[in-house]
Amino acid sequence: MESLEELRARIGTAENLRSVVKTMKGLAAISIRHFQDAVDSLADYHRAIELGLQVALRHGPYELSLEQPTGRGRVAAAVVGSDQSMCGQFNEHIAEHVAHDLARLGVERDRRVILAIGLRVTFPLELAGIQLDEVFSVPASLSGLCPLVQDVLLQIDEWHEELGVDSLLVYHNRPTSRASYHPHTRHLLPVDVRWLAALKEREWEGRTLPIFTADWGTLFSALIRQHLLVSVYRSIVESLAAENASRLASMQAAERNIEERVQELRSQFHRQRQVSITAELLDIVGGLEALGGTVE
Repeated sequence: MESLEELRARIGTAENLRSVVKTMKGLAAISIRHFQDAVDSLADYHRAIELGLQVALRHGPYELSLEQPTGRGRVAAAVVGSDQSMCGQFNEHIAEHVAHDLARLGVERDRRVILAIGLRVTFPLELAGIQLDEVFSVPASLSGLCPLVQDVLLQIDEWHEELGVDSLLVYHNRPTSRASYHPHTRHLLPVDVRWLAALKEREWEGRTLPIFTADWGTLFSALIRQHLLVSVYRSIVESLAAENASRLASMQAAERNIEERVQELRSQFHRQRQVSITAELLDIVGGLEALGGTVE
């Protein structure tokens, strides 16, 4: 049986751990809001890109074919995970989703190249039988995201030139509430022609349609590249928000477990203390009786 000093030390350790968990829970909640604000700020920028594409498509020299490209070359898959721990089954869930989706699409191993963003997602992917071709770390702050996205797109360009990659899928977890998330897939290449057709036919909001003097092909390519950049950027930011949602859920569960453990230790401490007090009283009574005294 543990002594009162040992129980008191265990209670103190559990309370210190509970304080740490509360701090991490607060940081996760703040981070969720921070990354969600970043996602919301991308909406206006992406809308500007869509307006530019709308103008370019209306003045385009070619008729837009509604036949979706099949993408007969290799498929590049970018999988966004985490670099940090204590986020539950965050990486395992996205790895399972990737393995299931690639099998559903019928993408054989010799037709795919895999890029992982996040060091901790590499092991779950390998356990799922997915061989990695490139790994990037997740930046610690939003300021490091733009260089990362540019590196990812440069890698895709390199694979396109060297390996014939013509399809791009981005897999990431997307937050569904303050403490939950769900795996999501973005099909970025080939570009969805139905989306482009809808943009072309969309009613222009202003009174006059803008014109441009730049080369149409150069302008259109630049706008599509900006669309890809924003889409990849948004996928990573949504993943970061989902990671902190998973971490928040994990910290909430840990806090409940610690609270239960503290209550259990305190009850055990009080019982042990009562037993100790009772034993001391019995010793005192026994000593008095042995000396011939009485207890009033």
